[in-house]
Amino acid sequence: MSASESSPSSQISQPLLDQQETESQPQISPQNPKKLALLPLVFLIYFEVSGGPYGEESAVGAAGPLFAILGFLIFPFIWSIPEALVTAELSTTFPGNGGFVIWAHQAFGPFWGSLMGSWKFLSGVINLASYPILCVDYLKLVIPIFASGLPRFFATFISTLVLSFLNYSGLSIVGYTAVGLGIVSLCPFILMSLIAIPKIHPSRWISLGEKGVKKDWTLFINTLFWNLNFWDNASTLAGEVEQPQKLFPKALFSAGILTCLGYIIPLLAATGAIPLDQESWVDGYLASAGEMIAGKWLKFWIEIGAVLSIIGLFEAQLSSSAYQLLGMANLGFLPKIFGARSKWFNTPWLGILISTVIALVVSFLDFTDIISSANFLYSLGMLLEFASFIWLRVKFPALKRPFKVPMGLLGLVVMCLIPSVFLVYVLAVGTKAVYLVSALMTLFGVGWYFLMNLSKSKMWFEFNLG
Repeated sequence: MSASESSPSSQISQPLLDQQETESQPQISPQNPKKLALLPLVFLIYFEVSGGPYGEESAVGAAGPLFAILGFLIFPFIWSIPEALVTAELSTTFPGNGGFVIWAHQAFGPFWGSLMGSWKFLSGVINLASYPILCVDYLKLVIPIFASGLPRFFATFISTLVLSFLNYSGLSIVGYTAVGLGIVSLCPFILMSLIAIPKIHPSRWISLGEKGVKKDWTLFINTLFWNLNFWDNASTLAGEVEQPQKLFPKALFSAGILTCLGYIIPLLAATGAIPLDQESWVDGYLASAGEMIAGKWLKFWIEIGAVLSIIGLFEAQLSSSAYQLLGMANLGFLPKIFGARSKWFNTPWLGILISTVIALVVSFLDFTDIISSANFLYSLGMLLEFASFIWLRVKFPALKRPFKVPMGLLGLVVMCLIPSVFLVYVLAVGTKAVYLVSALMTLFGVGWYFLMNLSKSKMWFEFNLG
């Protein structure tokens, strides 16, 4: 449908969308060097999704080498690519810091936009809490005093503050730090794969697993799902990107290639070069595989790379969460103060502070069910995201889309339906505790929406018009 043939509703809505885009973007000159360029954006997306092959080991332990290899070859096509395509189209159509909040708002109205923001923010900061704990878990291998008690508490506290300050110092600094962390953390796997070549026996790749080891398909699916997820998180940074309409699709494509190669090449090297001991394939086993292939020095490097990867994951997630709050303030979902930026670094200092404080609180709780609930909320948000994507195509057929998924409506429905099945599966296998915690957090999000509306009507806080 051409612009001249657009429906009255889309003609009326276009000024709103133009206003939305203007409000969602920070008032920075396009020449400002602090805008994100392509390379740091690629690595920020890479750390939002992956951060390296750390964590893929459970797929082998759950189902054997052949299914693990096939999983990391096939799953990107049925999950990662659809999610990345949705993110590319919507981020370039609505290039503001609200990201997925804007999409749900434009598709279904402010209530759903606000609820999307609550689901995704709570999910993000809860997952954020796990990264400093993982750092301390690696540190305790070298410094045993950090294993428990007050030393562990202070190590977690200090590491969170230090990593948060790096985020406060500027998104451009965070982006180029992510480039360095990504390169250094991937180097040991490149070396391991090269050294492994003469030791590889291709017949090991087609092994279905050891006899007597029962397959755990739930663990297998979860491992694939959570290692190839979160492509949309970077959408909350769209307002900070130099020419997002051009760079976002390129960055998503490049990060996708990097992510998939970063998983499959070390997996092929490790499973092909060493005899299968399936029950040993748990998180962290790639370090042991590196030792068997090349020696202790490579194991040590991989373990250091794991710590660097965790730092990259923390920085990427904190950026996404903080800029989401800034975007929600620009949209009028939060008081204007949430959009305040540091005069020194131009970063959303209040968003960083709030995200850090919540992450610290969660990190000192017994948060197994809370983490599972965060994943539950994320799945709800993704279902709403896919629905928003489809409905925006119906609602605004003539809207200019700098990047457009080249499919008709039926093809888009099929593309989104397949990953939605996995999301429903994740929701269906939740425990009673997960359902309860998720319901309470959802009720909090609903209550927050009405509280903000009351605050606007009573003029308790200053809001953007949104």
